[in-house]
Amino acid sequence: MYPTPPSPFCPFCPQIILVLIFAAVFQTAALAHDIPNDATVQALLKPSGQRLNLIVRAPLKSMLDIEFPKRGPGFLDLSRSDSSLHDAAIVWIAQQIEVYEGDARLPAPRIVDVRASLPSDRSFASYEEAVAHVTGPRLPNETELYWDQALIDVWLEYPIDSDQSEFSIHPGLGRLGLRVVTVLRFLPPSGVVRAFEFVGDPGLVRLDPRWTQAALRFVELGFEHILEGTDHLLFLLCLVIPFRRLRTLIAVVTAFTAAHSVTLIASAYNLGPDALWFPPLIETAIAISIVYMALENIVGSNVQRRWMISFGFGLVHGFGFSFALRQSLQFAGSHLLTSLLSFNVGVELGQLLVLVILIPALNLLFKYVVAERLGTIILSTIVAHTGWHWMLDRGNQLRQFPWPAMDAAMAASLLRLLMLFVIASGLVWTVAAIARHRGVRPKSSPEH
Repeated sequence: MYPTPPSPFCPFCPQIILVLIFAAVFQTAALAHDIPNDATVQALLKPSGQRLNLIVRAPLKSMLDIEFPKRGPGFLDLSRSDSSLHDAAIVWIAQQIEVYEGDARLPAPRIVDVRASLPSDRSFASYEEAVAHVTGPRLPNETELYWDQALIDVWLEYPIDSDQSEFSIHPGLGRLGLRVVTVLRFLPPSGVVRAFEFVGDPGLVRLDPRWTQAALRFVELGFEHILEGTDHLLFLLCLVIPFRRLRTLIAVVTAFTAAHSVTLIASAYNLGPDALWFPPLIETAIAISIVYMALENIVGSNVQRRWMISFGFGLVHGFGFSFALRQSLQFAGSHLLTSLLSFNVGVELGQLLVLVILIPALNLLFKYVVAERLGTIILSTIVAHTGWHWMLDRGNQLRQFPWPAMDAAMAASLLRLLMLFVIASGLVWTVAAIARHRGVRPKSSPEH
């Protein structure tokens, strides 16, 4: 027998590898632990002449790779902190924010001033107060300010061609915490202050968009929202299962779109209730709409009743869209109505894409896999089961709210809902009259 050759690996290699793995995991966990869970950034942006001024306030503890001088039990040593504060301002703020004049990115800013502030400071209530604070006296060196409670205030100055230009900003400050909220106020020469609130990285934000820019953004939002909304997709599936002709379904889906456009626009203009119980009520009603449509597929339906019911449930879904869109309306600028209509266009395009995919898929399923009637029952039962669980879960959340008191505010909310009902009824009557005029007759299936 030949002697066994020596192993190229030492017998301790597995143990060493395990130690290295545990060390890496421990180091990563320690670093993740040091990253703040929540960080709030305040920013004021003001163009003036040929200078664009950006004043930013952020938590000092978010800037992990900067070694700040300390004294005592962890106080920030203000007498030796200027250099580290300046480095933090460059690395964590100036280099992370991109500002554009038109389509041209502005060069690196000049740091006018940087300083540490107390967490109780309220000077960012206005631009004038922030300027006075940043250019005013610094904190005394003997101030007992824990370094991980301090705020850093930075004044950045960008060269621009004109303060009348169109400006955009990409606040890439998402690394300052696991969840970063950026509150930005844009103060153009017109005096119309625009307030924004971003969570994480919002991408490029146009501070005063043209109507075409706002329209394009909201078309994309509407298209993405319908594809990401599971409850709306299930509702569309219920619409498609029994009626799989594109021409027929376009009328039904358009009725749904027209209805949710009414309540979406009304909600954006504050015509709907603003009580805390209203969102869970709408979410519960959306689940009910899914259950109802699925059960109707099982027992049978016709085109005329289907588009009318879709219109009615579309009014409910419109409020649901408004809840999801509320945070994005800040990107509309002065083009609120244009943005809302564009969002609906995006929703309609997304729904048409879903129809183009679902109709052939269902036709193939009913032709080669399962009989149409049995397949309709099976699919509708699955959808009804899902919607039923949603209805129970959302109903439990709704029960946590007490019955609203019948006061003046409640009466005003009911009056606004009544106005929406009257408008919607008028639209239903108009569409029904047009349908009767064109001789639309009920159909029980796509084959008859």
